[in-house]
Amino acid sequence: MKNRQTLDLLPILALASLLIKISASSSLHPELSGPDMAYVGTRVVYRCKAPNSSPPVIYELMKDGDLFNAHTDHEGDQPPSFSQKVIASSDGSYHCKVTAGGSTAVSNSIKLSVVIPASNTRVTSEPFPPVAYEGSRVILACDVKTGSHLSYTWFFNRKEVTPSTSTSFHLTGNKLVMEKVTPEQAGDYSCMAWSSVQNIRRFSSSAEVQVIIKIYVSQPKISFTVFKEGASYRGNVTCLSSRGSLPVNFSLLVDGKEEGSVTVTESLTAWFSVAVVPGQDMGEARCRVKTEVQELMSEPVTLEVVPVGGDVKVEVEYLYTSHSKLAAARLSCHISRGTFPHISWLLNDSVLLDSHLQPVLPCSALIYNRQTLILTELGPEESGYYHCRARDSYDESGPWVESAPELVQVTGSLVPKTTSSIETAPKALMSTLEVIPIVFCCFLLLMLALSIPCVYKMFDCKKAHLHSVPPDADGVPLSELMSFSGEELAETSRTGRHVQNQVAEITM
Repeated sequence: MKNRQTLDLLPILALASLLIKISASSSLHPELSGPDMAYVGTRVVYRCKAPNSSPPVIYELMKDGDLFNAHTDHEGDQPPSFSQKVIASSDGSYHCKVTAGGSTAVSNSIKLSVVIPASNTRVTSEPFPPVAYEGSRVILACDVKTGSHLSYTWFFNRKEVTPSTSTSFHLTGNKLVMEKVTPEQAGDYSCMAWSSVQNIRRFSSSAEVQVIIKIYVSQPKISFTVFKEGASYRGNVTCLSSRGSLPVNFSLLVDGKEEGSVTVTESLTAWFSVAVVPGQDMGEARCRVKTEVQELMSEPVTLEVVPVGGDVKVEVEYLYTSHSKLAAARLSCHISRGTFPHISWLLNDSVLLDSHLQPVLPCSALIYNRQTLILTELGPEESGYYHCRARDSYDESGPWVESAPELVQVTGSLVPKTTSSIETAPKALMSTLEVIPIVFCCFLLLMLALSIPCVYKMFDCKKAHLHSVPPDADGVPLSELMSFSGEELAETSRTGRHVQNQVAEITM
């Protein structure tokens, strides 16, 4: 009977034991604290706590499910600290397992990331070396020999590059991308690779790399001048491009044959000397410019020097302000022929302006290769006979050809009949065009007003004449009415002419 009672109590005891274990286990709440990031070579400390646990308490630090370290607290109030030096293999997931009073519980997990500081940072480029033409693509990369968990900062001419400072730069990972580069993006670039752990930053900076942006060379322009060399003449041909990156190669071609070639490194200009004979066509010349990616030709120019000659004349034009005030006079020297004329101006047979003399008249200027003389003041000192003369600029001993003198004289502020105003002429023309229709309409109305009474008078006279016919005129034969004497017809004709003359005089 006693054994039977014992057997009946066993399930109850087992259930009570299980409940005790569950209660003990539920009372364990282990907590693991420690860093989740650490630099390699430093030390980290993990602390495991299990409040209200009954001693002895066994603490086990687990890494990726394997036992890493263990400690037993016999007093129940001394939770352990697990310290370790961080190496590359320290990376992993850590948690703490606590056993107390026959119960076991597991803490939270902490994933440790091992951070390797950047070292040996340098800038690489695509293309390499970093030389590109405008409009192309350039990619710079910030490469490190070792390093993990890195961020990157770029510098352009030692100023930090951020998305807000320039839309022409695109930051992607460790790359700085420049689409359709411009000459303004040429300069010195560097980068810094850095990492941060618990507000501790470690970084590595690169050396500066110069990025060169080349400019496409423009189409060359060609021109030439002539100078005398002893008894012969030479032509100095100039080849010029307005933009482009150096160095470039210039060549001179005459009738398709290369006459010279030079590579320039300081300016986009080259000069070539050729033989010329005044009055003869020496051929068609072109300039050619070449780079590693371009080859362009200039427009052709004929190497022909026409000596100065033919008729020379001066044209005078007076210029007025919008208030009809005389402002200046413009004198133009026209030459029939001559490729390289040297022009000189004279006032009353005295040289007015020449290449090596100061102006005699202070308020004057020469423009258009000395072909136009501007007088900004007109008074007694500026009045007189002006004429111009010309000779070949390449031959100082050559003969002059002169124009006839032209009188420039200002009397008052009226516009001379032979002159024109560049400012008032359009307004005067518009005023004339507006007045003509008004005058015509008034004239037409006047003619109608004067013509209507005359016409009325004519009809009134005719009516009175009809009323003066005798009553028996109805019975007169047609032959009698038609048999007027010659004197009567003549008188009728005179009367008609007199009326017409009256009308014509009134109309006028």
